[in-house]
This record gives sequence, structure tokens and C-alpha cells, in this order.
Amino acid sequence: MPKLSDQYAIPADGSHLKVPQDFDVTFNWDYDEGRAAMMGLYRKGIEMQWNAETRIDWSQELDEDNPEQLPEEMLPISGMPEYERMSRQEKARVRRHFQGWQISQFMQGEQGALICAAKIVTQVPDIDSKFYASTQVIDEARHVESYKRLLEKFGVAYPMTPPLQELIDQVLRDSRWDMTYLGMQVVIEGLALAAFQQIRDHAQNPLAAAVNAYVMQDESRHVAFGRLALRDYYPQLTQKERDEREEFLLEACYLMRDRFDAVEVWRTLGLDPVRCAEHMYDSGFMAMFRSSLFTRIVPIVKDIGLWGPVIRKGYEEMGIIGFAETDVQALQEADDGIAKEFDARRNYVESVMDRAKSMEPAE
Repeated sequence: MPKLSDQYAIPADGSHLKVPQDFDVTFNWDYDEGRAAMMGLYRKGIEMQWNAETRIDWSQELDEDNPEQLPEEMLPISGMPEYERMSRQEKARVRRHFQGWQISQFMQGEQGALICAAKIVTQVPDIDSKFYASTQVIDEARHVESYKRLLEKFGVAYPMTPPLQELIDQVLRDSRWDMTYLGMQVVIEGLALAAFQQIRDHAQNPLAAAVNAYVMQDESRHVAFGRLALRDYYPQLTQKERDEREEFLLEACYLMRDRFDAVEVWRTLGLDPVRCAEHMYDSGFMAMFRSSLFTRIVPIVKDIGLWGPVIRKGYEEMGIIGFAETDVQALQEADDGIAKEFDARRNYVESVMDRAKSMEPAE
């Protein structure tokens, strides 16, 4: 099988990205049990480890014309005259490239989360946070592996999109441990959950749906981890320090809101990115899609205490402040339940196959 790096539709900027670091490594000699909620999350993180090799049925294939078998309206340029004039094969190529680009960003973002989780282990002062973050490190490695294997079936991949790279670079360069939580656990993971959910809930391809369901089961715990850590910490800060973090949040949300324009895809396919952007805007697709991405972020920001006039005004202007009343705990419980339903379905199918084989006449 060819290397994934050989399947990039556009050249990556080198094979490595190096981000200079400047922060203190913190040891904790107390070794106390820490916060009950955090230790409970740590125990759950240990108990819910899984193996991507065995939990996911990689023998399943993607659809030739529509890899994830998503509704046509989930393709941002569906309905655009240039797209509608295409042949069946040309439309299939567009779907493959756009879905491959999207999964590529998931994979690249998961590597960013892997590195950020390792940074949290190194830097955060609380031993219970170090314990939980260590379970997140292996979670994120498993997610990178899962999306890599899924992308190999697409046969096309894309490098990290510049807005995502910019935010991860900013998060990693900041020497304050809480900014790693805020940028990764709240913004990037929160947005990722909303994007994963769209595929999990709408993809008719069982492989694509299952990968996202299982990743979401882990990511919900990661967001809960960020909530617990920051909710305890932010009341200790001055108003000036909280204002600074609210400004960072707004900047990060604007940056990530614009990351799904997929300019790289349209250029690769010989389409005019400006025409594509105009269609997406006029059709209302991006307004709906972008707003839905913040379903998980807004209530968490409110919950951790960064709910001053700066953030509220910004979220009002973005049209997403209504998500503040979303029940995040209910969403997390649903993510866990849906992943278990995928397990139950696969177990049932395998039991039927075993029963059928046992009834076959002996040769």
C-alpha cells in the first residue's frame, strides 16, 4: 500500500512542522488523590481504552461515487451550476476530494491534540490532571491511526489547512498551561466533536460512521477534562486575565469558523474558489454549517466562567450565543451511548454470520 504522504493532492510544506517551546516542566511531589471528579474521569479513561485494529471492521470499503455516502446537500458546492454540469465521474471525484480533505483535517487536528495532551502532562501542576492527560495521549494516538487508515481507503489526502495550523501553533507556543486547555480542549476539540457528529449521524457508510462514533466517545471525555480543570482555575484569575482569555477565544473561534472553506480542494479540482465561496454563502450552507460547529463550545465557555461582556458580544455578533443553554452533559452521554450501539450492531452481525456458518453442510 502506498504511503499516505504520497497520496497528498497538494504538496505538504516539508515532512515536519517544528514549533519552538518555552515553558516549565512541573513535577508534583504530593501524589494526593486529587479531585474526585477528575480521578473518576481518569478511571473512566483507563477503562474505556480500545484497539483500533480490532474494534473497527477495516474490511469494509467506501462507496465508489460517494465514499461516506453522505446526503448530497452536505457537499458545500451542491447546486452550483459548475458542479451540476459535471458528469457522474467528475462529481464522484469532487465528493472524494472534499470528504478526503475533511477527514485529513480531522487526522491532522488529532496529531495536534496528541502533542497538546503530551504538553499538558508535562506542564500542568495538578497530579490528577497529569494522570488523565496521560490517558488522552494514547486516545489521540489511536485517533490519528484510525483516520489515517480511513484516509488510505480514500486514496487522496491533504496537508493541514493553514487556519488550523495557525491555531495549533499559537496554542503550543503559549507558555501558560491553561491556554493549551483553552485552545485544544475547548476550541479545537469542541469544533471537532460537532464536525464528527455530522458524519456519524448522516453517513450511510458503516465504516465512516463507526470511526467517527468511536472517536467521539473519547473526545467527549477530553472536553469534560478541559471543563473540570478550567472551571476550577479561572475564578482565581483577575478580570484582566479573564478578558485576555476571552479575546483569545473569540479570535480562535473566528479563525476556526473560516477553516472549512476548502480552498485547497477547489483549486486542486480546477474550480474557482471565489465562485465556490459565493455559492456556499448565498445558499446559506456555510451559515448553517458554521453555526452548528459551535454547539459544544459556547456552553462550555459559559460553564468555565469566561462569560464576560467581551465574549458575549462576540458570540452575539457571530449568531451563536443561543447555544449557551445547550446541555453538554446530555450530549456527552449520548456520544457514549451511540458508540455502544455501534458495538452492539457489529456484535449482532458477527453472531448472525457465525450462526450461518455453523449451519453450512460439512464438505
